[in-house]
Amino acid sequence: MRHHSRVTSQDPTVRPVLSPLMSCAVDTEQHVAAAGWDQPPRLFAIARNGDIARREPALAKQLARVDPDAYSTIEQEGMPSTSSLDSMLGRLAWPDEVDGVALAVERIVVPPEAERDLPDDPEKAAEALAVHPDHEDVRLLVAVLRDGESVCLLRQRKHDSDDKVAIGKDIAPGLVEALRATFS
Repeated sequence: MRHHSRVTSQDPTVRPVLSPLMSCAVDTEQHVAAAGWDQPPRLFAIARNGDIARREPALAKQLARVDPDAYSTIEQEGMPSTSSLDSMLGRLAWPDEVDGVALAVERIVVPPEAERDLPDDPEKAAEALAVHPDHEDVRLLVAVLRDGESVCLLRQRKHDSDDKVAIGKDIAPGLVEALRATFS
């Protein structure tokens, strides 16, 4: 896949209190959130700033003031549209210079009891969930490093604020495992 020349990275004047992956994931989630809702899935390669600057001379100037050991994301263009995100992720593989991967994807969530009587047809089930009175729109950003470290961020549409983003390791275990599998 090709990549955008825009690299997301933390402001070098702010001392990070988060892990390098967490800082990168928060920055990427805020970048995605700035584009609003109703987006298709967005895929990002994660790499160390110093490595990006060495491999991509055009980006070296942009990365000159950031920590070379911190991570940045490079959005992947041309992500194929698919009805099965799992199937698409199952076909991905990354070159050695990619340290990790992040995926931003929007989902509809409902209380567990609302899932009991859903139609078997996936399209009809999605339609039923979308009109359920207790449905919530959420966006997940899942980031996974090649060494296994991971983090998940969850933003709710009805609480769409940077200070209301939930952060955890087990918010989307299926997506974490699917992204880890892209490195095997």
